[in-house]
Amino acid sequence: MRVVITEFMDEIAVAGLATKHDTFYDRNLVDRPDELSARVAAADALVVRNRTQVDAALLAAAPALKVVGRLGVGLDNIDVDACMARGIEVIPATGANALAVAEYVIGAAMLLLRGACTSSAAVASGAWPRAALSGGRELSGKTLGIVGFGGIGRLVARLGRALGMRVIGSDPQVPASSPAWRAEGAERRELDALLGEADVVTLHVPLVDATRHLIDAARLARMKPGAILINTERGGVVDEAAVAAALASGRLGGAALDVFEQEPLAAGSPLAGCPNLLLTPHIAGVTAESNVRVSTLIAEKVAVALARLQAAG
Repeated sequence: MRVVITEFMDEIAVAGLATKHDTFYDRNLVDRPDELSARVAAADALVVRNRTQVDAALLAAAPALKVVGRLGVGLDNIDVDACMARGIEVIPATGANALAVAEYVIGAAMLLLRGACTSSAAVASGAWPRAALSGGRELSGKTLGIVGFGGIGRLVARLGRALGMRVIGSDPQVPASSPAWRAEGAERRELDALLGEADVVTLHVPLVDATRHLIDAARLARMKPGAILINTERGGVVDEAAVAAALASGRLGGAALDVFEQEPLAAGSPLAGCPNLLLTPHIAGVTAESNVRVSTLIAEKVAVALARLQAAG
């Protein structure tokens, strides 16, 4: 069977797929839409990350497609309903990059609480802003507010507690009776209550209609003064202009944004030049180790799905 891989994947995992199937791999294929459409015309399986839009147009160009493997967990770039309607199996890499995201969250919280993440240029130029940066805060003893208490949120809770943080969480899909709260040593809160109580707020919810701009100007105003906001999920979950205004006013103590409504982030964004702001290009879940885990998992699952289809005739 034929497999097309449109974005970067661990080479060993690609080689494993190639031993079983006719496999085409080009990590930059996503940037050549005409060639992509031509390549998927005879594809039985398609493997993508978050940039490839598996939408109506691409699905129409792939009449033989039976499996879509997602090198990650978010599915907002895949028309899942359309895939289901055609009997196309969609396979996310659930859990494989959770540790990378959780470590990013804790590392970003530490940097932002210290307030020193942008001091390198000043120190290198001969300045010595020691007095200005001596009011940094420690992570231990702070309250960590986790919005979305799924697999990644629970792992963040574990790491936070290991470093002495108190953990609270909000998730309408996880009832108060769920044993998950006690298992992770977390206290359940409604969202607005969590925002007013947490020193660090980290977001782990998918982008759907109910979560678009979940963190807007009104909710930022409810946050504890000086609190830190971290978003590693999807850009549309936060209102970027509102975050910029909250940072500029000093109401928000800092923010780390790894995802944006438009990626790459457009030049001239209101976020440009904001104080105590860490911006990264959608890499929270991408490390050398997580790439191997994610790629291996998807290669194995896609191979199993294709073998099942071959056996069924």
